[in-house]
Amino acid sequence: MSETNTNHRGAVPVTVPHLAESLVSATVGKWMVKPGDTVRQYDVICELVTDKVTTEMPSPVEGVVTELLVAEGAEAAVGDPICLIAQSGAAHAAGIGGGMERDGTSAEQLQTAAVAQAQSVNEQSMRPRYSPAVQMLAAEHGIRLDDAPIRGTGIGGRITRKDILAYIESGAAAATRRQPQTQQPPVPAAEALQPVRTSGLHLSEEPRIPSIEVEHGDNREYFIDVTPVRNAIARAMRQSVTEIPHAWTMIEVDVTNLVNLRHKVKEEFLKREGVNITYLAFLLKAVVGAIKDYPIMNSVWAVDKIIVKRDINVSLAVGTEESVLTPVIQQADRKNVAGLAREIDELARKTRAGKLTLSDMQGGTFTVNNTGSFGSVLSYPIINYPQAANLTFESIVKRPVVIKDMIAVRSMANLCLSLDHRILDGVICGRFLQRVKENLESFDETTNLY
Repeated sequence: MSETNTNHRGAVPVTVPHLAESLVSATVGKWMVKPGDTVRQYDVICELVTDKVTTEMPSPVEGVVTELLVAEGAEAAVGDPICLIAQSGAAHAAGIGGGMERDGTSAEQLQTAAVAQAQSVNEQSMRPRYSPAVQMLAAEHGIRLDDAPIRGTGIGGRITRKDILAYIESGAAAATRRQPQTQQPPVPAAEALQPVRTSGLHLSEEPRIPSIEVEHGDNREYFIDVTPVRNAIARAMRQSVTEIPHAWTMIEVDVTNLVNLRHKVKEEFLKREGVNITYLAFLLKAVVGAIKDYPIMNSVWAVDKIIVKRDINVSLAVGTEESVLTPVIQQADRKNVAGLAREIDELARKTRAGKLTLSDMQGGTFTVNNTGSFGSVLSYPIINYPQAANLTFESIVKRPVVIKDMIAVRSMANLCLSLDHRILDGVICGRFLQRVKENLESFDETTNLY
């Protein structure tokens, strides 16, 4: 037992669990308890932030929190104690006080197993924390956030801007307003929320608006707290641009036939699979096909050698209100278009609901980002370290193009590629992009999704 325990008889040290093979430490993002609080087994006691994900840390035992050993924002190594919990009399009598359950399971093993259940415990832990964007939208529509029965889909049950919009569209907002608006006739919800499409966007939902946590300030400035997740992103981005000599190239693709194909199959696919089929699924199929032809794109730099990965695990850049995460589709080259569409939908839902696990984030070998969903037509992505390349799919827009000396209106999109110039050169990347272009332009209304 640790020296700290001698000062707290019967106290169990809660340690940082071994979350993944490559992780050696985690940061305490936020404490949910304070000394003197009584906790039950599996109650969330803090948020642990890693370079991959933020996970809720459950209590391995029932008892009273006696001491917090690690401050918020501080880092602790795997196996280091972060707090002490004095077990309740019943739990101590059952044999947990000796660090072992009656069935022989140690408190440390119990704690590690409890982490797997953390995603479903205390779903409302962040519900009372409203971003300024949420508060402003709620005020505009006369919604009292503390009283309205709005289901939060953000991390820990947090209410997002999309939740407010869905609540308004349902018509429930009018029934829960304390004082109905009588001065002016209300704008119909569907009409007020109708998105404006002027750039050929192919969105399945409204773009996410980042939320901010305002600390304090005056009428000239305000401060935004840097969260542990934002710190982790900053470290990764700094490492990427510092160590990797970035280069960039772009190619234009005619996706008219792909647009026609998706329009033809999307309704039937939704009925059959229960998910939307997006352009991203076809892009991934085209990319993994090109990587098979040019496997050097699926590699990492190792100083005295280049390591080429045999498995093609595609990292998807998914934006949330708080950050950008890159969950991974494992062995994407073994999946058809329908399988990729299901994987994309599942990972996107888990990311935005804060349900990603460490296994969802590991093993990526090549990153794809659908920047076109925000209307972008040209971007310069930062490489997802330590990968060799990052490809973005820009917005599909109709443009006049010359075909056999005649002008035609076609659906066009740009593919942008950032590359590690230690590994890749213009020739190989140019050929790779040409192959992606050929694969995308080969899709037509006869393409089999399965």
